[in-house]
Amino acid sequence: MGRHEDRQEEFREFAATRGARLFRTALLLTGGDWHAAEDLAQTALGKAYASWGRVRRADNRDAYVRSVLVRAHLSQRRLKSSGERPSAELPEGAYGDGDPALRVALLQALAQLPPKDRAVLVLRYWEDRSVEQTAAELGLRAGTVRNRSMSALARLRELLGGDRESLTTI
Repeated sequence: MGRHEDRQEEFREFAATRGARLFRTALLLTGGDWHAAEDLAQTALGKAYASWGRVRRADNRDAYVRSVLVRAHLSQRRLKSSGERPSAELPEGAYGDGDPALRVALLQALAQLPPKDRAVLVLRYWEDRSVEQTAAELGLRAGTVRNRSMSALARLRELLGGDRESLTTI
């Protein structure tokens, strides 16, 4: 196999092993929109493939591609030229095991947050990134990430309202 084929195989392996996690992050960023998440994950992987030489030299390939994903999401949100519209109904069977009512309530509340606030929460709490890692991936200062985290969590609690208690008890 030649160098080009080796790089292609290396990318295929990366995409196969990281694709599902990338999709889950995209699903959270898009507020539960399954199709938009698929598009977003494909966009990120496409951009990663196009610059695979740079990606493969990165200290942390996952973080690099996740940054591409988040930036692509924020860029799409800024364009506002998409003819697609969000749906109030979530697709059947789109989510794993776990409490469907909690997932739906949380995704609906996340979808109401501004894109950057949603990105901060997803990276900090679902992807378990530090403040510094989140700041680097979003191109923000650490203090900005802390402030956005606090205000976005407060807004999320407000959106969930009294349902928050009933959603977490059996």
